[in-house]
Amino acid sequence: METVQYNLENRGKAMRAAGLWIDKTMDDFLGTHLATFPDKEAVVGYRVDRDQPFRLTYRQLADRVNRAAAALHRMDVRRGDVVSVQLPNWWEFAVLALACGRVGAALNPLMPIFRERELGYMLEAAQSKVLVVPRNYRGFDHERMARDLQARLPTLRHTVVVDGEGPDGFEALLQAGAPTRGIVVPEGASPLAPDDLAGLMFTSGTTGSPKGVMHSSNTLMACMSALSERFGVGADDVYLASTPVGHTTGHVAVVLIGLRQGGTVVMQDLWEGRKGVAIMREEKVTYFAGSTPFLNDVCDAVAQGQPGPTALRFFLCGGAPIPTVLVEKARDAVGITVCSLWGMTEVLSGTLTEPQRAAEKSAATDGRPLEGMEIRITDDDGRAVPRGQPGRLKVRGAQMFLGYLHRPDIVAFDDQGWFDSGDLAWEDDEGYIRICGRTKDVLIRGGENVPVVEIEGLLLKHPAVLSAAIVGYPDARLGERACAFVVLRAGQTFSLSDVQAHMLQCKVARQYWPERLEVLDSLPATPTGKVQKFKLKEQARAFADVRA
Repeated sequence: METVQYNLENRGKAMRAAGLWIDKTMDDFLGTHLATFPDKEAVVGYRVDRDQPFRLTYRQLADRVNRAAAALHRMDVRRGDVVSVQLPNWWEFAVLALACGRVGAALNPLMPIFRERELGYMLEAAQSKVLVVPRNYRGFDHERMARDLQARLPTLRHTVVVDGEGPDGFEALLQAGAPTRGIVVPEGASPLAPDDLAGLMFTSGTTGSPKGVMHSSNTLMACMSALSERFGVGADDVYLASTPVGHTTGHVAVVLIGLRQGGTVVMQDLWEGRKGVAIMREEKVTYFAGSTPFLNDVCDAVAQGQPGPTALRFFLCGGAPIPTVLVEKARDAVGITVCSLWGMTEVLSGTLTEPQRAAEKSAATDGRPLEGMEIRITDDDGRAVPRGQPGRLKVRGAQMFLGYLHRPDIVAFDDQGWFDSGDLAWEDDEGYIRICGRTKDVLIRGGENVPVVEIEGLLLKHPAVLSAAIVGYPDARLGERACAFVVLRAGQTFSLSDVQAHMLQCKVARQYWPERLEVLDSLPATPTGKVQKFKLKEQARAFADVRA
């Protein structure tokens, strides 16, 4: 793995001096939990194809991690190697997340929705030595795809198949051997050091090809420390992992934080709102994280008469600004405290609304900087803009990534360590921010910046609209015009005249009104639910008026 160009040594000194990098790995916490409550439930796994959940205590989890680590070492996985894991939210993911660190390997979580094109690109970029897949998931033959990829990728030495029936099945290959006790490091293995590459996560690809984002144990721990402190979560909490573990939120903000804190992590492999709410009640879930569709499904299930999640203390909601109407619905109809978060693969969790201010701030903002994180909002020339005015959101701090894998051509940080997020935001008088667009998604109509996120939020308030996204398309006279792409609720209709009437009712300036409406069955999105606006822009170009 190449050396990161950014001066990590100086950054590390500053982070350690401030107590933000704690120089610990997941094994340090696992050892503490084994000594304190070995028979407490650590992981509970729900699968749609199983009648009963699978349960592991911390003692049992440690044993399975020991066996998996020993097997990886026998497979010649060494410090600095990459193990790619394309699994649903199954308990095997938690075992692998800890076992990789035991032998010094970096975990590369991958979404189960990826197919040959995306997966081949990522495995080749990561130079993965091992790929772990389900035999079959949601009717797709992952085992066959993995074997085809292994045949053409020279660095991919091993395929491991969960539920596999051959010698490379997860149980046969990674769980062989006699029972173990405590934490066992394979002879000759070199476990992760706190600054080693611990996690390799690919960006969502909302604007093009994904990039490999590198994190260390210290940056991951900084995220977990900041979230757990602001939420006040610990060993008594039950953490629901329904959002995909192939994404940063499920992987770090649920599975790893739950195990680090000594809580119980409940894993649901296929999200369905009613089932999710039932699991929350059965397992007494107190903490949940996900994007707005998860929150909307929970609210809909309760609205249809299902008993709500009575133990749930917090819902961490990120991925995109939360529509105000949804925050209010969750609070008033379900009793959920929704805490808005802004983050990205490179940043992990940058800003968060604390529970005490959630009622007033989650509906209007995306939170304030977490401990160890700094933000600044600038114009295009790098000058700070006054509070209340939109600008480029820049961030730095303890959770920031190390750099992009094999991309020395990308200068990720300026000389002061600031990272340009690509988001546009404004800051209120208390330091809370609100995302108001993307620098690459700016829509300028007749010299006027259209507040895209706000107009999308207003469209979502219309009873006919399920989801909405606005992009610009070229126009000879105005430069750009606005096209609204919407998905409608079942049985509803929606026309451009309806859009105009709704904008008028909302008292929106006419220059901000969408001038074209396109109704789709679904919006193109990444596996984590982020709308791929570049694809919508490609569609919208067909409507362009480019006459001179």
